[in-house]
Amino acid sequence: MSLPATPAPSAPTTAAPTQADLLDFVRRTAADRDLIASLPLDPEGRTWVRLEGPGGSEAWLIGWPPGTGTGWHDHADSVGAFLAASGELKENSLAARLPTDGWKTLELSEGVDRERRLTAGQGRAFGRHHVHEVLNESTTEHAVSVHAYYPPLPQIRRYSRTGQTLRLESVERPEDWQ
Repeated sequence: MSLPATPAPSAPTTAAPTQADLLDFVRRTAADRDLIASLPLDPEGRTWVRLEGPGGSEAWLIGWPPGTGTGWHDHADSVGAFLAASGELKENSLAARLPTDGWKTLELSEGVDRERRLTAGQGRAFGRHHVHEVLNESTTEHAVSVHAYYPPLPQIRRYSRTGQTLRLESVERPEDWQ
């Protein structure tokens, strides 16, 4: 009796980071107090430094002056996570799956709005096509956050919102923000 041939070991493959992996990364990174303190803060506008994320992900350390925010946007096909390392951030998001292409204006149903307040050490992960805005509503304090996305951001779609109407305004590509 002969045994079946054993396949040769293959080279290890690196799995794409999951939302949980990205959330773990932003938690660990935010705990690096020296890194957080090294981010230059500007009283007028957001500042950022690109970081090496896990498994080929894109990561950022972002400083938020009082009263600043992102506006409504999504991260296209990327999953992500972010965490407030200092200060407090507010996230407004939509609990609805939006069509990804072929529209300019959508009328949102009642009850799709979600609000989260993230104080230092609190974060969240999110899936593809997650539409949200992030704000530092403080009038006096900077906030600092850590963000990670996989795959690296292919685009960011920016939206305007009036009441329950969401309108696609622009599409940014990596060359627009790097």
